[in-house]
Amino acid sequence: MQQPQESTLKRKLTNRHIQLIALGGSIGTGLFLGTGSAIFAAGPAVLLGYLISGIAIFIIMRQLGEMDTEEPMAGSFSYFAYKYWGKFPGFLAGWNYWILYVFIGITELTAVAAYAQYWFSNLATWKTALFFFVLINAVNLITVKAYGEIEFWFSIIKIIAICAMILTGGYILFFNPSFVAGASIANLWSYSTNSGNSLFNGMFPNGMWGLIIAIPVITFSFGGLELIGITASETENPKANIPKAVNQSVFRILIFYIGSIAILLSLYHWSKLTPDSSPFVLIFDKVGFKHIASVLNFIILTAALSVYNSCLYSNSRMLYGLALQNNAPAILSKTNKRGVPVPALIVSTILTFLVVPLNYFVPNWFDSFKMIMSFVVVCALLSWGMITISHIKFKRQKTIEHHKTVFPSPFYPYSNYFTLIFYSFILIVMALPKLGMFKQVVALPAWVLVVYMGYSLCKLKKFKSRKENYYNERNSKFTEYQTKT
Repeated sequence: MQQPQESTLKRKLTNRHIQLIALGGSIGTGLFLGTGSAIFAAGPAVLLGYLISGIAIFIIMRQLGEMDTEEPMAGSFSYFAYKYWGKFPGFLAGWNYWILYVFIGITELTAVAAYAQYWFSNLATWKTALFFFVLINAVNLITVKAYGEIEFWFSIIKIIAICAMILTGGYILFFNPSFVAGASIANLWSYSTNSGNSLFNGMFPNGMWGLIIAIPVITFSFGGLELIGITASETENPKANIPKAVNQSVFRILIFYIGSIAILLSLYHWSKLTPDSSPFVLIFDKVGFKHIASVLNFIILTAALSVYNSCLYSNSRMLYGLALQNNAPAILSKTNKRGVPVPALIVSTILTFLVVPLNYFVPNWFDSFKMIMSFVVVCALLSWGMITISHIKFKRQKTIEHHKTVFPSPFYPYSNYFTLIFYSFILIVMALPKLGMFKQVVALPAWVLVVYMGYSLCKLKKFKSRKENYYNERNSKFTEYQTKT
């Protein structure tokens, strides 16, 4: 059987590509549409929630960045879990992340189809979903740089929209507050309650409980930053670009999220929002832009396409890495002459194609959207938890080898324990009946059991004959990479 070749992935992604890939995976419907429910639950305290969650994801990214800088291999944290933790953890990390982004891709394409109905109300959602499904997949089949370029421009559209809102809102607040009735920074802490109009009551109108309820939604908004790790094997000069991309991307996300929401809550009091409304619709409407609905709808549509584009890239590269680890059929480790893992891409798209019959047979797409996204949250928490545990084991091994890493994660191991406790707390909160996610949390152990059954089957069938030679081959590839860089 022909051996898969790690070296067939092409290092074509630059620093601007991998930063925009991470930003593209994080700035999507979660920010443009999902912030409404979080604000409604927590009030202005949602800013504190974003800060806490941002710190947690920054720690995760630094842990992943440290490992990827040392060993920029295909499969990213699946590879690290496999090598430093064990065979089943590597199997679970890879397949969990793969199915996670398959489902995210389905939800994003469904959202795109719904957004398109704003202009074409009579157009069936399954037709729109099919059109963009074919378009984005075609781009990903061309070359990795084509993917990087389209993601770059998708993300630019979103970033320009957010920056425009922050600058316009800041101008109104500080230079022309009369332009929007009631606009004031005091909206962040001014609110009358039965307990009096105090600073705490204004910032925490629903108490600490309101902030706790909002944390799961807030945390999910940061999902996608870990895509930097997936790009490691196709990044030019990883030792320079990965640390830079990790630090800059996380800080930019925090600025975009906290900055845009702070402006929003200053211009328009949070109590006037509803859980199912888009805060960005309200803010653009308040500043009086013409044709605002169409402009905003276009931005949200491209945001969803951007996330799906990132999902497709992530899925194919993770499946490629799983094949190299003997955790998937060997054919999935093949690439074409342009460095695209075509078989892995095709398998990922086959499952994502379920979005077409889903939209055909389920007219009420929003119910399916919410159900799938709840499961996505649980899978995302599992992935992040496995990253931080893999990092602990990685650091222990490097300590034994007396190896000093070039991009160490801060406050190890205490930062690892913090993230594990924080994400475990989120799972507990999600299990509370009030949030309606109990079934998804309970399904997590069942999902792990299903993956373990697949792992056992994979071992039984022995997809590849080169089990014993896997790490020798990988280490030789890494030695070759180190020599070149």
